[in-house]
Amino acid sequence: MKPLLEHLPKERDESFVVKYFDYPAYPTPWHYHPEYELVLVTESTGRRFIGDNITHFAPGNLALIGPNLPHTYQNDDIYLKPGSGLRAKSIVIHFSEESLGKDFMKLPESRVIKDLFDRSINGIDINGHTNQLVSEKLEAIIGLSGLRRWFCLIEILVVLAESKELTPICKTSMTGTNEKESKRLGIVMSWILQNFEKDIRVTEAAELCDMSENAFSRFFSQRTRKTFSGFVTELRLQKACKLLKENESSVTSICYDCGFNNISNFNRQFLREYKMSPMKYRKLFLKTV
Repeated sequence: MKPLLEHLPKERDESFVVKYFDYPAYPTPWHYHPEYELVLVTESTGRRFIGDNITHFAPGNLALIGPNLPHTYQNDDIYLKPGSGLRAKSIVIHFSEESLGKDFMKLPESRVIKDLFDRSINGIDINGHTNQLVSEKLEAIIGLSGLRRWFCLIEILVVLAESKELTPICKTSMTGTNEKESKRLGIVMSWILQNFEKDIRVTEAAELCDMSENAFSRFFSQRTRKTFSGFVTELRLQKACKLLKENESSVTSICYDCGFNNISNFNRQFLREYKMSPMKYRKLFLKTV
């Protein structure tokens, strides 16, 4: 089966993705992506498929997966039973060399990280004391932002690059390719980013991809782990936060500038995402500057 292309969208003003996932069971199919992935299983058990390797995973399983290396994590059957009460949790970082800075990899001091990246093409299991150190930093990075988050990623990579407790996962390298999907996802993501402030609909996105609405919805959610409407709302809320901090426009004006069609929906979505009203968010920010 051909692996699916996955894309985890970055937050505004961030160069890489940090996610804490909490599911009844991991939903991601056999997939690949152009970013490096650092993944720590914090809860659940099952089988892990990375390239040509199949092994069991449990809490504490930590791996670095190189770009375009196909992989998936499948939970044990008990996690799929309704009402099991079990959870599948993980911390995932997606990053690229560009996330580290334009010329970072050209520095002589970065040679050890370049060697680490070269080895990650076969996937790397992270063991022993290194596992403990990196796991602690992954727990911490979730609560960080801005430069502190970036510095934490660099610290993690340095620890890995200097470690003797790493083992390759795959015997042979394997690369996932799906040019049609890559082009299709690129087109729709570009269109969304250019038009999310308008009243865009999933039917328009589906037409752009020459797909039925149901087929497009499955395509988009499998590759971004978000619904189309959820992704658009997230972009609108991110812009709203920026405007609330950077100008003095009224909340109502910002609501419509970001693509929301009514103030009550805007307030409800903002409260659900940030646990406070837009006005309180603005006042809280002003107190800190």
